[in-house]
Amino acid sequence: QVQLVESGGGLVQAGGSLRLSCAASGRTFISSYFMGWFRQAPGKEREFVAAIRQSGSSTYYADSLKGRFTISRDNAKNTVYLQMNSLKPEDTAVYYCAAGYYSRNNYYTERPYDYWGQGTQVTVSS
Repeated sequence: QVQLVESGGGLVQAGGSLRLSCAASGRTFISSYFMGWFRQAPGKEREFVAAIRQSGSSTYYADSLKGRFTISRDNAKNTVYLQMNSLKPEDTAVYYCAAGYYSRNNYYTERPYDYWGQGTQVTVSS
């Protein structure tokens, strides 16, 4: 059983930054997994934010977020990060991390991800 726990969410003013963390607990080693971040705003479907290959050699982003968000991982710490800069009110959402296996054709969908965290709330005030 893979257990993922997100942290680092909170309330921030527009233009500010936050860094989210996703830690794997127990006997889970995220080094085996392709890791992703998704988000879900109120009244909207969950959407892809970013993903990273097991080694960290390749990263993938939603087009609208490139340049503001950065995904990274530290396999030694069993943790994946999402650095979010220049935050906007429309970034307000619950952010989820997920673990799975890379799929070239649908890494930006939920299908390749087998395990999900509970989410952390990010609220950006204007």
